[in-house]
Amino acid sequence: MKKRLITVLSALCVMAFAGTALGHFMVMYTPEIAMEKGQDLDMRILFTHPAEAGHMMDMGGIEEFYLLKQKGDNVKKVDLKQYLKKITWKNPHASAPAFSAVIPKKEVRSMGDYVFVMKPGYYFEKEEGVYMQQITKVIANVGSMPTIWAEPAGLPCEFVPLIKPYGMWTGNVFKAQILSGGKPVAGAEVEVEYMSHMPDLKANSMPEKSSVAYPHGSFVTQTIFSDSEGYITFGVPRAGWWGFAALGVGPDKEYKGKELSQDAVIWVKAVDMK
Repeated sequence: MKKRLITVLSALCVMAFAGTALGHFMVMYTPEIAMEKGQDLDMRILFTHPAEAGHMMDMGGIEEFYLLKQKGDNVKKVDLKQYLKKITWKNPHASAPAFSAVIPKKEVRSMGDYVFVMKPGYYFEKEEGVYMQQITKVIANVGSMPTIWAEPAGLPCEFVPLIKPYGMWTGNVFKAQILSGGKPVAGAEVEVEYMSHMPDLKANSMPEKSSVAYPHGSFVTQTIFSDSEGYITFGVPRAGWWGFAALGVGPDKEYKGKELSQDAVIWVKAVDMK
């Protein structure tokens, strides 16, 4: 009986530790990504569980933060690190270092697409003994003129959308291809979460109350897999922000002698048709 009890407790511990790995999302949030004209963008960058306003993690700083925009026939890269400011992000039951950035209108003035890229440092997941690095992309548009939203950004790993991520109706199907080193990734495990606790930019926090009543834990972090050519499809059931994280698809597999999960993340926004 005692041996059986130990076995059951051990299994529960394993399940608990496995659960901590779910729902880790780099969040790069600004209230609006479909704009009629250029404007300042107030942005927050944090590492959390957006579907639960839960555990906060120290992302390990930011290695790269920039945008890509079309300039004539070329794509211009604009370094945005000068706009970063260190803050503390406070969820109801946790806090951690994070960043704010006010991107001035001069950087997002012209009509077209703006691909924001953030490459963080490394987070160490103690329970699993692995490092994590989530390379994150958000695509905004000014003036309804599409330009480079469907083009690869040349990242170590990334989602390349096949539907405008800033022009989605609720009920649209989000489709994207996962690339690692520019090549499609078949069978990639992708976690999907809804931002059910909307960020408060004034308080630098998420509210405790969720906008969604989850009937079961499996609905909080959903999982899909890419097909043989690296494509994923996901029907978007609700307006708001949706995050997609392709786990361990990056080319880098080790950091400081330990396993590294180098993930690709993209955030998209859906709007109700009225």
